Amino acid sequence: MSDTVLSQQNYKNKKNVLMFAVPSLLGLFFFLAPLTIDGNFTFPLALMAKGAKAVLGDAILPTVTGVICFSAIASIIASLVKPAFVINSPLMTRLFLLTPTWLVIRTLGAVFTVMALNQIGPELIWNGNTGGLVLNDLLPSLLVTFFLAGLLLPLLLNFGLLELLGTLLSKLMRPLFRLPGRAAIDCVSSWLGDGTVGVILTSKQYEDKKYTAREAAVVATMFSPVGISFSLVVLTQVGLENYFVPFYFAICLSGVVAAMVIQFLPPLSFKKDVYIDGSAPNRDDELVPEGKTTLGYGLDLALERADKVKSLGSVAKEGLGNALDMVIGVLPVVMAIGTMGLVVAEGTPIFSLLGAPFVPLLEMLNVPEAAAAAETMLVGFTDMYVPSIIAASTVNSELTRFVIAALSVTQLIFMSETGSVILSSKVPINFFELVGIFLLRTLVTLPIIVLVAHAFF
Repeated sequence: MSDTVLSQQNYKNKKNVLMFAVPSLLGLFFFLAPLTIDGNFTFPLALMAKGAKAVLGDAILPTVTGVICFSAIASIIASLVKPAFVINSPLMTRLFLLTPTWLVIRTLGAVFTVMALNQIGPELIWNGNTGGLVLNDLLPSLLVTFFLAGLLLPLLLNFGLLELLGTLLSKLMRPLFRLPGRAAIDCVSSWLGDGTVGVILTSKQYEDKKYTAREAAVVATMFSPVGISFSLVVLTQVGLENYFVPFYFAICLSGVVAAMVIQFLPPLSFKKDVYIDGSAPNRDDELVPEGKTTLGYGLDLALERADKVKSLGSVAKEGLGNALDMVIGVLPVVMAIGTMGLVVAEGTPIFSLLGAPFVPLLEMLNVPEAAAAAETMLVGFTDMYVPSIIAASTVNSELTRFVIAALSVTQLIFMSETGSVILSSKVPINFFELVGIFLLRTLVTLPIIVLVAHAFF
């Protein structure tokens, strides 16, 4: 082989190593690197989002309103008129051509946003416990987090990191959770960072035929709780911030058990192990060939993936598309469904009535103030912060407040944020399936959390 050919191969190998290593390390840093700022635990992505919110200042609520209203109006026009420039653009089609149901939901989101911003119409829609809560407390953070996360997601997806980790961790993830090894980075970024970002990452992997329908459904509903930083906020709300270590231990232990158990129960057990186009998965790509080490084969796959990146401009364009997908597609859904769920919780006794059957279970588990605790058991389906707000004002027992706070996190699915994001994504789960999974998570994680609570109180 000539010196010229060898030189070209060496150059290509070095280029691929850099193309793999630099973006992947940056992706790990932005999504997973723990930081301590003024004594508070955070992540670079969360810090960047906080900075972006500060820059926008008072303009952030009008910005959110403008984005949601544009999303609704553009969707109505595109769905009714179907102009050629929308039809001929995969991105525009994905963003604005909707089914009638999603068009109504997106329109409701715009209406609720305008009502909450201007405090007009029925107060039950826009007050600080319903639409006002979603608009003022949730959407500003989601706007900046979604946009930044969308731009940065290609760092995790496009340069070989998942290929390397998938190979290294397949022997752990497959037997424990029946998931490919590549799901590990998804699960960790969801668990430690931000659950909504995890859902979007899961949806993207499903669209790219990296997850089957079953795998995407399991990851989205088992590994996408609120991040570790917001878990501390929840614990602080109930006045038990000094118990963070046992609190987060209870969340992790019960969450892992739930992920191992619930995937074998309906509705997750009914999900087909096929890709988004109906094709069967190829498990051979998880097998390490003879003569190769796991690390060596993982690096080979990573460098092969990095070699497919022909232009950083195309990667940036994909990141922008991800960001627009999240901001334009998800924010109106969160506003619409989150507001409707909180209106039901605020304006009707339905969650108190539904929580009544939990009183005997809580008494059997020796949880003090069982009746008061039971009222919070299911209200977290609307918004995971609501149970802690109720507990802080109505429950005296520290053990019970600990249980309520931890359960609200491990229930994972709440319609003001995570549930709405799942429904608006490509993850193959419908509303009624989310209700079933929420109930299963409640029943599976509650006894484990109570057991940990009794060990510390």
